[in-house]
This record gives sequence, C-alpha cells and structure tokens, in this order.
Amino acid sequence: MTTWEAIAMFLAVAYLLLAIKQSLWCWVAAFVSTLIYSIIFFDVSLLMDSALNVYYLIMAIYGWYSWKYGGKLQEVELKISSYGISKNIKIIIVLGVISISLGYIMDNYTSADFAYIDSFTTVYAIFSTYMLAKKIIENWIYWIAIDAVSIYIYIQKGLNLTAVLFLIYTILAFVAYKNWKKEYEYSRV
Repeated sequence: MTTWEAIAMFLAVAYLLLAIKQSLWCWVAAFVSTLIYSIIFFDVSLLMDSALNVYYLIMAIYGWYSWKYGGKLQEVELKISSYGISKNIKIIIVLGVISISLGYIMDNYTSADFAYIDSFTTVYAIFSTYMLAKKIIENWIYWIAIDAVSIYIYIQKGLNLTAVLFLIYTILAFVAYKNWKKEYEYSRV
C-alpha cells in the first residue's frame, strides 16, 4: 500500500459518490484517479490494467464533455435495454477468444503478470464500459465478474486498498443491477 494508491482509491470513491449526485466534478476525480492507477498498474507489471486505465482517462474526458455540453443531440433520454441471452452468449465467446489471444501475446512477449486474467478483465471492461454508455442492463453482470476477479489480482500484487475498492465496486454493481432491473421491468409493463 502506498500513499499514491490511497489517493487513487479516495478519488475513485469520490468519483462514484459525485457520479451518483450527477456532479460534473466526478469526471475530474475519475481522471486523476485513473492517471494514478495507470502508473501504479504499469509499475507492478499489470500492463493490460494500465492500458485499460488509459482508456478510462479518455472516457473521463469524454464523460466530462458529454455531461457539460452533450445530451441535446438525440433529445430523447436513453432507456435501459437488454441484449438478451443469445446475444450475450455470442459476446462472451467473442470476448473470450480476444482475451485468450491477448493473454497469449502478453504472456509470451511482455513482462506482464497475470497475463491471461489481466487480459480478461481488460477486454471485458472495455466492452462493459460501452454497454454502460448504451444503458444495456447486462453490463452490471459483466462488472460483477470483472470486479470480483480484479480483487484477486490486486491482493496478489499487494494493492490491498485497490482490492477493497473493487470489493466496493462489486457490491455497487449488484445494487445497480437490481435497481436497473426494477426500472427495466417497470418500463416494459
């Protein structure tokens, strides 16, 4: 545990709390937190996690811009939707193949630790972030799995505060799924 990890965790929790309140400042907290985590993950040879956090940096900028200036393009609020079981099975298979392929590359051609697991969490997180932006309800199920697996990785790398953060993320993903499911079912009546 380092001071930088503690700062990153604090800012990540601040991001969640500010996002719940729909405060524009959540994106600033997300940006700084992910910048710190990008460096931390690179330093402990979690190269795919580091790359994922670079993606999150870009998404923090996009999120800030979208919340500040966007929302008027469609003039229709995005509603929660579902991909259904068959589409999710296809997604899982495709993402699984991509994860194994990237894991092989990372394992054989880099110094990455946990190459296959790290590739899995990264590939699925990238797609789950897209699903979240599109309000696809199953994104929360993917996040539950991603976050739970990430806890193991971070404990193994001695990033204990980050493991606690991902435990919180896992719990919040369960809560979010339950809330979204209720709203989704209500909107279909």
